[in-house]
Amino acid sequence: MQSPTRFFLVRHGEVEESYHHKFGGRIDMDLSPLGHRQAAALAEYLKRHSIDVIYASPMKRAQQTLAALTNHASQPPFTREELREVDFGDWTGLGWDEVRTRYQVSAFEWLHQLEQAAIPNAECAGRLRSRVEPCLQAMRDEHAGQSIVVVCHGGVIRMMLSILLDMPLSKMAGFEIDYASVTWVECHPHKTEVQLLNFTPWRDLA
Repeated sequence: MQSPTRFFLVRHGEVEESYHHKFGGRIDMDLSPLGHRQAAALAEYLKRHSIDVIYASPMKRAQQTLAALTNHASQPPFTREELREVDFGDWTGLGWDEVRTRYQVSAFEWLHQLEQAAIPNAECAGRLRSRVEPCLQAMRDEHAGQSIVVVCHGGVIRMMLSILLDMPLSKMAGFEIDYASVTWVECHPHKTEVQLLNFTPWRDLA
């Protein structure tokens, strides 16, 4: 029987405090001190699994999270531009309350807003999918039957889940993707299974 292709979808650790509860998107921020500790705890968890390859976003918060994991794969990590966070356009840098005040929209509806191309100057869901899906498919093709860690961002992870589970992006609002969380998905020839969702091995650190 063919082994499944395993994806460990990892969100970067907590970012610096000035960007909490904001649409950071393409802002290239650093991890907070807690974020670095989360990354270390995440690395300890992933030691339990045989990891074949790691892919990562080029953004600093993802690369700083990646730094704790680089000894856990059988080959050097790959950085892919396609794994950058969503471009939130005019919402970039705004806090959740600011979005409600300026646009009369709840910040918690951001996935629906992306699907409707309703965020001014932002990357809509279709454009996001058009850059993420070929990268995801290439990873599946090149590493079939292997274990792949992908270190990236909340928006990108939700898009990957949308693709892998064949569900609308807005439905991914039902899945929390915390800082330094692991979501483990197994891809079989005729089905895809979520084995672990939003697991946070650092939780006791907080």
